Amino acid sequence: MKKTLILLSIVLLSLHASVNAQQRYAVIDTKYVLDKIPEYKDADKRLQAISQQWQKEIDDRQAILDKMYKNYDAEQFMLTDELKKKREDELFVKEKEIRDLQKRRFGYEGDLFKERQRLVKPIQDKVYNAIQKMALSKSYDFVLDKSEGITVIFADPKLDKSDDVLKELGIKF
Repeated sequence: MKKTLILLSIVLLSLHASVNAQQRYAVIDTKYVLDKIPEYKDADKRLQAISQQWQKEIDDRQAILDKMYKNYDAEQFMLTDELKKKREDELFVKEKEIRDLQKRRFGYEGDLFKERQRLVKPIQDKVYNAIQKMALSKSYDFVLDKSEGITVIFADPKLDKSDDVLKELGIKF
């Protein structure tokens, strides 16, 4: 009985090792690939120029606001309560305008994000499609991206066992 159990374990381990050995992996560096594409370099330069222009606009407005604060601090002792309130309201409005502009330009799904989507995403999609085509033609099961940590950028759909997990959990799909 023990011999049969040991023999069965060895056979299962060998079978498991051979199945794992059959899986093929590839590792790429998408940052390296993108940096070699002239259109990507151009798009990146344009995004940097746009970003710098928008940042300058914000910095200029911030400088004006800083000057307004400085003037208010110097004059507040000579102002009536009504004028103080008016100036504080002006400062608050200017500060909010700057924050709103900053959010509109650089915030989540802001103008910079939209520009990046417009300029860079088509190039990234081209790279992804090339990776997928290469993976399928060379029969890779996984393609890993090493540019920013290890990320799976392609996995053979036949290896996806998500439905099996849902089935195990008793969830209908």
